[in-house]
Parts: sequence; structure tokens; C-alpha cells
Amino acid sequence: MPGPQPKLSSIDPVWARLCTEAHEAIRQEPLLGGLIHSSLLHHSSMERALAYRFSLKLASGEMSEQILREIGDEAYSSDAELAAAARADLMAVYDRDPACHRYLQPVLFFKGYQAVQAYRIGHWLWQQGRTDLAYFVQMRVSEVFGVDIHPAARIGKGIMIDHAHSIVIGETAVVGDNVSMLHSVTLGGTGKEDGDRHPKIGNGVLIGAGAKVLGNITIGHCTRIAAGSVVLADVPPCKTVAGVPARIVGEAGCDQPSVSMDHRFAAVQGE
Repeated sequence: MPGPQPKLSSIDPVWARLCTEAHEAIRQEPLLGGLIHSSLLHHSSMERALAYRFSLKLASGEMSEQILREIGDEAYSSDAELAAAARADLMAVYDRDPACHRYLQPVLFFKGYQAVQAYRIGHWLWQQGRTDLAYFVQMRVSEVFGVDIHPAARIGKGIMIDHAHSIVIGETAVVGDNVSMLHSVTLGGTGKEDGDRHPKIGNGVLIGAGAKVLGNITIGHCTRIAAGSVVLADVPPCKTVAGVPARIVGEAGCDQPSVSMDHRFAAVQGE
């Protein structure tokens, strides 16, 4: 018997498009039919599909898929902001990643998107006081995706983590809305200090591959951090910083660096 048909509601165009793309993907590659049906088309909403993906990817001998599915369903039904953030993150990946041609890809294949959605459930658990379970989610996200985000960290909407290998975001880090970062980025501390010790990243910031932002410092909105930089001090808004240690090398070069994804210095220097 076929599973329940997804509801293609006009008030949820993201889910409707996901389902349309899912049917087309099966037509193009029937061997993916089982994966796509179980991950998307058997569910009545994007929230239910994301809860299923969360449980499927993070399940292990230590925690069953069924228990994780219940956690995911509870999180999405309790907090509408989780679903809103998931949609904003999906749009961010689709708009900014030239390798993303369909909404389907991040949900099924891109570990950066999936890791961020799993972190969001872990953060919800943390806010509910269920800290040990939140730590379990953090551990499994790190093991499965190579992305280590402390569940207490606060991360806004519209986040795009490209390639998403070796990402580290510490306990007291704050990341604003519409931030883009590439692989091997660290938002960390500088030693054994306790308390508020991690960076505060403003809205619209672009963080290049391998960049390290360390300490309780503030990165102003719409700033660009060049690949491989080590940032140890506050950065004003709308600047480009580069180097070890990083210094200001020019203006950001555009209104929304995280959207343009332009890492070239030529855009700053006017060359």
C-alpha cells in the first residue's frame, strides 16, 4: 500500500516544491525511489520529513531511530521557529550555493544543512533543560556530519554552511541571521577561561574557509572574513579582514557579503 500522500498546501510553497521535485527525481532516477519516498513523500509536512531525517541520520546502537523521531516531532510541534528557521536555511543554501539546483538537495544530501537542523533540535532540548539529551545530539552531529556546535550556542536564521567539514562553534557563540561560512571555520575561545568566551557574529557576515574567530569579540554586520584568517579582536561593520592575526584590509565591497559569496580581494581593492 502506498504511504500517506503529502499535503501540497498553497500556504506552504516550500513543501509543495519539495514534493514536486521529489516526484521528478524519482522519474529521473527510479533507484532513489525508496529513499525519496521514505524521506519526503511519505510525510504530511516538511516538519515531519525533517524529524524523520534527523532520526534516520543520528540513530545508533545507543539511541534508536524511534526515540529520536519522537524527539524531532515534539520539537517541531512545540516551536514554530524551528520550522521557520529550516525554511530560511533552505532558501539560503539554494540562493548562495552554486552547486544547489533544487530544494531537494540540501534536505537529502547536504550535510551542512542537515547538521544545522539537527543542532536546532539540540538547542531546543537545551532550552527545555534537557541538557544531557542535547549533548547526545551534539555528539552524534559531530560524529555523523563532522560539525561540532554546542547546543547552547545561539544561531539565527538563513544560515548556509558550505561543505561543512570541521566546523566548530562554541558554547557562548552567537551567530546572527543570514550568515554564510565555509568548511573548517572555528568560532572558539582562547584558552581555559569560563563564562562568556566565544565570538558574536553579526547579521550578513561571510566567513571564509579555515577562518578562526577566537574569544569574546564582536564581528560587525555584513563583514567579510578572508579564508585562513585568525581574528582576535572586534571588527567594525562592513569591513573585510584578512591575515594572521587578521587586520582590516578594506571595506566589505557590497551590502550583503554572505549573499554575494565573493571572496576576492579585488572587489575590495578596486582592481
